[in-house]
Formats: sequence, C-alpha cells, structure tokens
Amino acid sequence: MTQDVDFLIIGAGAAGIGAARQLRSLGASPLVLEAADHIGGRAETFYHGALALDLGCGWLHSAERNAWTKIATETGFAVDRRTPAWGRQYRSLGFSPSEQAAASAAMERWAERLVEAPPASDRASDALEPDNPWNDFIAARTGYISGVGPERISVADYVAYDEASSDENWRVEAGYGTLVAASLPPAADLRLGVSVRRIDLGADRAMVETDAGTLRARCVISTVSTNVLAGDAIAMPAALDPWRDAAARLPLGRNEKVFLEIVGDAPFEDETHVVGAPHSRRTGSYYIRPLGAPVIEAFLGGDSAEVLDGGPEAGFDFAVGELRGLFGSDIARWLRPLTSTHWSGLVTIGGGYSCALPGHADARARLARPFEDRLFFAGEATSRTDFSTAHGAHDSGVRAADEAFAARKGLQRLTGA
Repeated sequence: MTQDVDFLIIGAGAAGIGAARQLRSLGASPLVLEAADHIGGRAETFYHGALALDLGCGWLHSAERNAWTKIATETGFAVDRRTPAWGRQYRSLGFSPSEQAAASAAMERWAERLVEAPPASDRASDALEPDNPWNDFIAARTGYISGVGPERISVADYVAYDEASSDENWRVEAGYGTLVAASLPPAADLRLGVSVRRIDLGADRAMVETDAGTLRARCVISTVSTNVLAGDAIAMPAALDPWRDAAARLPLGRNEKVFLEIVGDAPFEDETHVVGAPHSRRTGSYYIRPLGAPVIEAFLGGDSAEVLDGGPEAGFDFAVGELRGLFGSDIARWLRPLTSTHWSGLVTIGGGYSCALPGHADARARLARPFEDRLFFAGEATSRTDFSTAHGAHDSGVRAADEAFAARKGLQRLTGA
C-alpha cells in the first residue's frame, strides 16, 4: 500500500523527536517511522520497580544550554543539579592521591597539546608523551568520552567538542530516556516496528520502501545512526554515496553499561565513584548509588566495552571482578546482576555515539547537508560541536526540520503543489 506524505521522519530517537516537535510547532504533521518497538533510540530508561536506570544517555551535558533541560522544566520533570562524583576516587581505593594528581596532570597536558600543538596527523594518540605511565589512563578516558582509543580520534573533532562543552552535568530523576520518549508530540503519526529497506528518488518525491509498504514523501528527514547509514541495511541510490561516505568517517564508538543491584547492608555510600583499574585502558567507571538508588552503574567505553560481546554474564563478571579488586572479595555477596546493554549488537543502531576518524572532522558538516531539498540528515553525528549527546541530536533534528519546512514552502510557492 502506497501512502503520500509531505514530511517523513526516519527514526524516533532524540533527533527524530526534536524534528517532530519542530515541525508540529510550524503547523506540519510529520509521519515518524521507528524500527524498534519503542521510541527514544539511544535514550532508553530501564525500570526495575521504582528504579529508573538510563541504559543510554544519562546526563544533561552542558546542562545550562541543553534543550532537554528546558523541555524537562517546562513539562514538570525534576532535574538533579548536584555535581557528579566523577574524578574523585572513593577513599582513594587502588588509586592514591599522588597517583590521582599525576594522572589528572597527564590528561591535562595531553589536552593542552591537542589545542596548542596539534599533530599534523590529526590523530590524538600522536599527542601522547612516549612512555608516559598514564597513557593507558588517558586511553580509558577517551573510551568513555568518545567510545574509542586516542588512535582513532580526530584532534580537531575532539577539541571542537571540548571547547563548546561546559562543566554543568545534571540528571533527570525519572530518567533521561523517559523524558525524551515523553516529548514526542501526542498528535504525531508514529509507526513503531517499521524498518526502512530502500530509498529511491522519484521526479518530485522520495520513494521509501518499508517492511509495511511504500511511502512517497516530498521531504525525508533521516536520523538513523552513522553505522546504519554507512551499512547495507537501507539500500540507497548512488547519488547518496557522498553522504554514506561521510557517515563511514564518523563510526560509532563502543559504549556500554552494566548495572548491579546492591542488596543488604552493603558498605557503599551514595553518590560515590571509582575507576576499576586506573593503570589500564580496559577498565570501567563505576558510579555508586546514583541519586541514592541501590545500584552500581558500570560504564564501559572503548576497549572495555568489548567485554559485552561475550554476553551479559561476561559484563557482570568483569564489573564484579574490578569491584572486588577495590573493595575486597567479600563485596560480591552484596551484588546481584540487574541488566546490561549491547548497543553495538543492535542492528538498528550499531554502537554508542559517533567519533570522527583522524583527518575527517569535516565529515560532520558534509553529512548534515541536504540532498536536493528532498532528503535531510539529522542525528548527533551531524552536530559540529555537540555530537555524542542527546541535546546535539535534538538540535540537529530542529535544524533539519527547519530546512525541510523551508524547502517545502519554497516548492509550494513555485508550483502550488
């Protein structure tokens, strides 16, 4: 069955929802397709009783200018503004004060070199000091920040984000994913569980073949991840090869989470944090009792995230093993596996968030270009400075919606159609 629409949005994550909200505010009625059985994309909240645990994005980064902060305030979502416990090793377990100071200093010197003396290669690892004992610590940090080690990070890209971001990082008490999902306009025409298989270009419309039929759309806003766009899940005409090439230069990094439930009278304090093995690039970042919840959130990035390829049990064993190394072997009796992620294994996404490969920071601008005022591209990867964030995704959706709406109005003025 073929259906004609003016505005079609592919993907109901933060970017797709941002685009839908903007088009609705302009008086348009978009159709939104989502391949998964729920909305939110990489913003997903898992509920365990009264606990709301964010499997994907969990922090309102650059919170004072984050669009989701404003949306949360306007819609009655409580925002916790406490300073994160990152950077403070609880009781200096396995990480002495002098080591913490040395590691932080090494990280700061490396970041300064990226700005003041960027390597000609644009490869962040080339700015590391040879044989510095904290290079693995830096690699672990880039794994959390970018999803990859410094060998695969564009200096220009990394610096663009770092210079634009602020130190304000807040949380949505009900879950970031809950906020994003609740923000889709109630009147939006949403189709869940519908995958796009092919996009063709007609004379004045894009033909979008899905597993539920074919759509003819005057304007299409694609918010699919770079791994999906660059892959073979959606067939596209050769005219879109430059966009697929740009997406390939912005692959998704590895970012996963493992949640452990705290049971009994365990010796853990609210809002504390530890790094599992500060001298290793393959280690987790553990947030203990976030917002007072009886859980430990293990964040694994880059090399350490690969452990989830072995399944949830491998992730639980890895996290408990690192915590036993810090708190003692008896600590395991207070911990129970709760849930974990494997974003890299989801065919509809394929990873955490995008990172420009060395020499390809300009791929973000190339990916964000419209194609013939018919196809428009959004998603965190299209943001020049706020990539890897839900607010960057949202803002890109707004930008693409404005472009599509202006193009449609221009066509109406020219043809009356």
